[in-house]
Amino acid sequence: MKKLYISSFVLFIVVFLPHKSFSQNPQVLISGFIRNLIEMDSPENGGQVYDQELFSSVVIKRFYSDRFFSPTWSNGIVLPEIAYEMRYEIQQIKFDGLNPTDYHLNAINALFEKYENSKNANGDFSLSDFAALDVLLTDAYILISSHLYLGKVNPENLKAEWNIQRSAPELLIDKRLVEAIVNGNIRKSFEELYPSFSIYKRMRDGLRLMYEHQERFEEKYIGKWKRLKIDKSIKVGEAHNQIEEIRSRLQFWNFVDQYFPKEEKVYDSLMVEGIKTLQRRHGLVADGVIGQETIHALNQSPEDLVATAKVNLERLRWLPAALKEQELILVNTANFQLDFISKRDTVLTSKVIVGKSYHSTPQFSAEMSYLVFSPTWTVPNSITRNEIIPSIRKNPNYLASKNMNVITNSGAIVNPSTIDWQKINPRNFPYMIRQEPGEQNSLGLVKFMFPNKYSVYIHDTPSRSLFAREDRALSHGCIRIEKPQELAELLLASDKQWTSDKIKESMGLKREKVVNLDRKIPVVIFYLTYWADSTGHQFFRKDIYDRDSEVLKVLSEAPKEKSRI
Repeated sequence: MKKLYISSFVLFIVVFLPHKSFSQNPQVLISGFIRNLIEMDSPENGGQVYDQELFSSVVIKRFYSDRFFSPTWSNGIVLPEIAYEMRYEIQQIKFDGLNPTDYHLNAINALFEKYENSKNANGDFSLSDFAALDVLLTDAYILISSHLYLGKVNPENLKAEWNIQRSAPELLIDKRLVEAIVNGNIRKSFEELYPSFSIYKRMRDGLRLMYEHQERFEEKYIGKWKRLKIDKSIKVGEAHNQIEEIRSRLQFWNFVDQYFPKEEKVYDSLMVEGIKTLQRRHGLVADGVIGQETIHALNQSPEDLVATAKVNLERLRWLPAALKEQELILVNTANFQLDFISKRDTVLTSKVIVGKSYHSTPQFSAEMSYLVFSPTWTVPNSITRNEIIPSIRKNPNYLASKNMNVITNSGAIVNPSTIDWQKINPRNFPYMIRQEPGEQNSLGLVKFMFPNKYSVYIHDTPSRSLFAREDRALSHGCIRIEKPQELAELLLASDKQWTSDKIKESMGLKREKVVNLDRKIPVVIFYLTYWADSTGHQFFRKDIYDRDSEVLKVLSEAPKEKSRI
């Protein structure tokens, strides 16, 4: 441990005066130690306490100076219950997906052990130890508060673009700590910093349960959970050499009771419900057929799912508290689902199609302000260059078959027969391609607009069969919705003239019809690969955009917070 720089006055008292002379008023002396500990700002010692670098450089000084550096967690004689509670909450922070050792837990445990030994064996727990423990507990409280409220990871520093802004008021952590100590309730103080969504506590409980599974896994299965592989789907009644291991994993997750099959390598009827339960947990069609996606789900160990849960608890902490609006449209791209929430009730749930892995739908928030019935579609240049022009070269009637026109930048229609498509350079194509309204239009019969820098919006699609697929990462980035008319009806419900029949009629016009909404509705496009429901069931989704690993990596690193708090 690095040398602690202590004022000569305090050092004189500690070294030269007998214990009884200062035990009568230890708090005054501890105050001196605390002041020296938190004011150690020289580059040589780096502000370390008990070999631990303090993460707070602003709040901790303000907190202690406001109380004239008096100790927070003890009276210099005994450690009260509130100090033990704080240590317990540091240990419990793992269920928030955070790492307890980030918050000085090892040093705090060592000091608690030294204190207990001093009681049991008349050992020495000095005033400097009381001071060190006090400062470490306070620093831990400050850092945990910051992480619970804002998240440990700054999403704006990640490769996956994040543009969901939150206007977070100053936490005033020092004042919150004073209240927590006065009220004797650290747990409540931390819970008040949780995201304002009830799902967070359910996810936290789910992670706690997953840790229990991980403990069982480490006792019995470590090194035995090998990667399963199949060449083709397995149906009930079929034999396969992986069936024994599949049955064992279903039993591990308590999806199937323990039993002794007559034929160990046959996929029997007793396994079917267990496979369906697993499929529902991972967002697959619960048909009981063991395909590649079901095998992928079976290959997820408790350790893998703990990691996924950690990442998504962190993501929820990034969301702004203001999302508890009267109306809100949430799109979880990892779940291929849109939810329209009104007065905290989900009034519409719809499947959606999102961007392919190389056209991933970004994470952002915006406000929906209008919709367009019977839209035209101006084809993006990249699609014109890479898809449309090659198709025209193969089939001169391609444009007519797709109800498309060639237009100038001013909107004038150009006769496609006047263009030499074989010689035209796709990169320098001087025109645009526009698809006219109709059943074939790639945007379908209505689009929902929330202006944003990504040019992403929600729209209908003529390719209805695609919604039956499990993996619906199929678009160029925009969001195709299975229930466009239902969404339009909800958006226009406040205007009685917009009946269901009028909406349906407007979706079949020959020209675009723009309709402004009478209010702006927040839209949040985000990415959640784990959550839990009110019944305690947990749900996991495939990391289609490979975003989880980067978040997990930063979560696992030691915090670097000194400049922030």
